[in-house]
Amino acid sequence: MSTTAINNKHRGSLQGDRLPKWFPWALAAGSVAVSIGLSLATGIDSKIQWGLIAAILFVIGTFVIAGRVEGSRQAKDRIATSLVWVAFLLAVVPLASLIWATIERGTKVLDGYFLSHSMGVVADTEPGGGIYAAIIGTLEQVGIATLIAVPIGVLTAIYLVEYGRGNLARAVTFFVDVMTGIPSIVAGLFILSLLLIFKLGFSGFAGALALTILMMPVVVRSTEEMLKLVPNELREASLALGIPKWRTILKVVLPTAIGGITTGIMLAVARIAGETAPVLLLVFGNPFINNNPFEGAQASLPLYIYQQFKNSAGSGAAYDRAWAAALTLIAFVMILNLAARGIARWKAPKTGR
Repeated sequence: MSTTAINNKHRGSLQGDRLPKWFPWALAAGSVAVSIGLSLATGIDSKIQWGLIAAILFVIGTFVIAGRVEGSRQAKDRIATSLVWVAFLLAVVPLASLIWATIERGTKVLDGYFLSHSMGVVADTEPGGGIYAAIIGTLEQVGIATLIAVPIGVLTAIYLVEYGRGNLARAVTFFVDVMTGIPSIVAGLFILSLLLIFKLGFSGFAGALALTILMMPVVVRSTEEMLKLVPNELREASLALGIPKWRTILKVVLPTAIGGITTGIMLAVARIAGETAPVLLLVFGNPFINNNPFEGAQASLPLYIYQQFKNSAGSGAAYDRAWAAALTLIAFVMILNLAARGIARWKAPKTGR
């Protein structure tokens, strides 16, 4: 037997038979078809159940067919890949459905008039009105919370990573972990108790304080993880040149991690932008424009959505305004994330080739 024939024989025994590249797509289409057929035959009307049945059939079919054709090892690899794809679709489909429903229902009344007018004396059952006051309130409350939480959170993370040792650092880490899981209603109740103790009234600033409590642990934890990713060699090289530690942190560590820190801050902002419970307790809502966050009740987008949907009974002008406000809030968070990515790319350290 020639050397070429022996090599081909060994190569065939090691590789074995392979399924074609179009096999996963064909199996997925077949699984969907069989799922729809079984669902119609058994009287199942839920499309969610159709998708779950198709996913189960796809995973089982992948394991059985790949096991017969390619062997058990390749079958295990394919079933792991199938599970990853199924998990991905289970996460993406509800998100895409939510975005589609919000766009479909929110564009009915979303226009320039809706964005530039407040409710004023417009009743919830009447058409008209808008979210201008709610936009002003959300921007001011989230802005104040960000101005307070970001410096405290970033400095706390720097302390924990660069300086923190001993019992104090462990105590700070423990309380940050505890604050991460605090429900938003608890933060609102804490600030409300302070308002009652000092006999203060509702205001946007009070709501911003509650949002600060929710935002700080997210900023601390995300910034801490980004700082830990900075290689120690950069710190050691800077210190070896005689540069003080504070300047090393300012000129080397922070610029290296600025992309991740900015992304973490934007995630924290996105979290508090949609909080309803604190503003319901502390901001109280106001159909009229109040540009002063330190005095009087103020509007907010999440609170506006809640109030309009509560008074809509599932239809009518208030129902359309609630969906339009929800679409505006989603767009606001998306713009923040896009801006964060742009800033992170702009401020990221440049490396030469």
